[in-house]
Amino acid sequence: MGGDNLNTHNKTVLGKISYTNAWPIFHYFDPKKLTHPVEMVTEVPAVLNQRIHEGTLDLSAMSSFAYGMESKRLMVLPDISVSSKGEVKSILLFSKKKIEDLGSGTIALTNTSATSVNLLKILLTKFYKLSPAYISLEPDLPSMMEHADAALLIGDSAIQASWTDHGYYVYDLGERWFHFTNQSMTFAVWAVSSDYANCHSEVIHEISDAFISSKAKILQELTPVIDEAIQKIGGTKSYWYDYFTNLCYDFGENELQGLQLYFRYAHELGLMEHEVRLDLWNENKLIRVTE
Repeated sequence: MGGDNLNTHNKTVLGKISYTNAWPIFHYFDPKKLTHPVEMVTEVPAVLNQRIHEGTLDLSAMSSFAYGMESKRLMVLPDISVSSKGEVKSILLFSKKKIEDLGSGTIALTNTSATSVNLLKILLTKFYKLSPAYISLEPDLPSMMEHADAALLIGDSAIQASWTDHGYYVYDLGERWFHFTNQSMTFAVWAVSSDYANCHSEVIHEISDAFISSKAKILQELTPVIDEAIQKIGGTKSYWYDYFTNLCYDFGENELQGLQLYFRYAHELGLMEHEVRLDLWNENKLIRVTE
């Protein structure tokens, strides 16, 4: 087609993460109710990240690490994220031995998320002083454990593996990060192209408000996303209630500080080539300029 970039003049192309943990922010978000036309693209983070990189998405939910890679040309929407202060419950390291003993071992990484992979590397390198070997495999616990001493799983595959009786040590990366840093960890942000935001401030304002009201509405009554999760993934009402209420969907000062620390460590350890300066989108930027 080749017309993706032309679309941005008459409609906003918006990326939606297909993972469970982002459902609450999208559940009541209805593009048809907006005054400005929006085209939704639902994909796994890797595909959305690539489309942001190519410039064929104007605004997207995206993994924090991928935002960091593109931070020079993106702004983060305030008040929405997927974060946790402590346990995240869906980013888990399964290990045949204690984490302290993995230094000479091999760890199988999921090939679906750079944020979690780099969080694990930060934890093991900086705090445990370990340098294991890493291999990247499809997210399937039994086959990963055939090739490695430990396996990192994220999202729905991590959740389902946590329900099985496998006998491994299990480490929650959100909990480990909080243990060592006393900070929250942000796994996904909503980011907008700076060029697009500067020209379409009122559109971004409307979309941002719609996300925030979707979040507020679902957090008052979680039953719709709990029912959907049971139907699609399995589990119990009490499990999913704990899962969704445990996550933090805000992006305020705490989340900002935790994410800045994550980026600083990623840069220090050579996982991120450049330092990341977080730019928050603010609808008043335009107003201040014109006053």
